[in-house]
Amino acid sequence: MTLTQRFNPSRALLPLILAALAAVGMNAPVSAESFTFSGGPDGSTFQSFSEGIASRLSSSMEGVDLSSQSSAGSVENLRRVDARDADFGIVYAGDIYLGMQGKLDNDPRRYRNVRAVAYLYGAPAHLIVLEGSGITDVAQLAGKKVAVGEVGSGAAASARRFFEGVGLWDKIEPQYVGNNQGAAALGEGRLDALWVFAGFPNESVNQAANSNRIRLLQLNEAAEKGTLFHDHPYYATVIIPAGTYPGVDYDVVTIQDSALWVAGPHMDKDRVYQLMGSIYSPEGLAYLHQVHDAARTMTMASGLNGVVNKVHEGAARFWTENGLTLTQIQQ
Repeated sequence: MTLTQRFNPSRALLPLILAALAAVGMNAPVSAESFTFSGGPDGSTFQSFSEGIASRLSSSMEGVDLSSQSSAGSVENLRRVDARDADFGIVYAGDIYLGMQGKLDNDPRRYRNVRAVAYLYGAPAHLIVLEGSGITDVAQLAGKKVAVGEVGSGAAASARRFFEGVGLWDKIEPQYVGNNQGAAALGEGRLDALWVFAGFPNESVNQAANSNRIRLLQLNEAAEKGTLFHDHPYYATVIIPAGTYPGVDYDVVTIQDSALWVAGPHMDKDRVYQLMGSIYSPEGLAYLHQVHDAARTMTMASGLNGVVNKVHEGAARFWTENGLTLTQIQQ
C-alpha cells in the first residue's frame, strides 16, 4: 500500500518563520538598565559632575540609562545612597568619615552602606565678601550674615566645622541658601558674606565676581590657629591661584575637602568596573574636562586620593589593575 503525504504549507513555512523571529530577537535593542546619580544644587560643581558622568555613561555604554538627580549636596547624597534611594552620588570625604561614626551635625545615625568609587576633585572653601565692605579678615564676620549653603548640604556642614574651629559659629548669623541665591543676595546687600565649598572655578563665585568687586578671604591661617585640622584631619591646605576669578589678582590660601564619587554596595561589582572603564578612558576624561575644569584632577594616579572609607569591590578591582594599592581602611 502506498501512503500519500499531503503538502502542509504551514508546516513547510514554520522553519522559515522561526528563523526570522530569531533574527529579529538578535537585532532587538538591549533593554536599558536604569541607575540614578545624586548630584547637587543647580549651578553647583556637584551637579555639573553628576550630569556630566550621567551623560557620558548613558551615551557611551549600551544598556545603561543613568539619570542625574539634583540634591542639597553631600550630606543628602550620603543619606540617599545609604538608603538605596540613589545608586551613585558625590559625597565629601569628611561627611563619609563623620557619617560612619554617627557624628554628623544633629544626626547620630551611622551611614555605613556607602562605598568609595573614585576621587573627583578637591573642594576648596571660598569665603566671599564685597570689596567695599571693609571686611578683610575672618574674625570681622562676628555678628554678620553669612550664606553657608542649603540645609543638608556638604557646604553647610563644612561651614559649621570651619566657623566652630575658629570660634565664630555662635557669633555669625548663618543663612541656609544655595550658591546662586547667595551670590545674588550678596550683590544686593542682603548678606555680608558667601561661603562656597566647591571646585574652582565655580559658577556662583564667577556670578558674584562678574556683578560686583569681591574679595576672597584667606582661611588657612585662621584654621591653623584654631582647632579645625585637629578635629577634622581630612581637611588639607590648598591655594586658589591668582586670576582664577575676575578681580582677584592674588593667591588665596584656603582649606579643602575631597569630593568623592560613591556607590551603594548593592551595585553589581562588574557593572561598576565597566562604568569606571568608560569614565577613565581617554575619551571619557576628555569629555569631563569639557564639563568642568575641576575634572582635570581626575587621573589614574589620583583615583584614591582622600578616600577614608571602604572602596566598592568593582572599583577596587579597577584601581588595583591600574597600579594603585588600597590602604587597610579602603579594603
